[in-house]
Amino acid sequence: MFRKTVFAVALAASAVVATAGQAHPRLATASPAADATVTAPTKIQLIFTEALVAQFSGIDLTMTEMPGMKMGPMKINGVRATLAPDGKTLAATFAKPLSAGTYKVDYHVVSTDTHRIQGSYTFKVR
Repeated sequence: MFRKTVFAVALAASAVVATAGQAHPRLATASPAADATVTAPTKIQLIFTEALVAQFSGIDLTMTEMPGMKMGPMKINGVRATLAPDGKTLAATFAKPLSAGTYKVDYHVVSTDTHRIQGSYTFKVR
């Protein structure tokens, strides 16, 4: 009986450790949201499920289409992401509102438990 109890406790503990060890930060919400059409935003805000390490996290923004113009992707310079005091919100603000077009947001973050993820999504400005 003692052996079965010890085995059951050890099995349960290993399951908890395995679950915690496999956790990764996930993008919980984004503003502007993926595939949204918005009016002239002045910032991008990404909220993650875990606390982040500021120096290893960032946002890149590229304009991929402009109405009425044929163009290749154009990286938006001067995008600097900062981490909010909550440790989970990564935001980039712009000196002036974004002009009409389609934008691609690329992000990369490292959580405080050292897991790194990256992702991207697009949104439109009318």
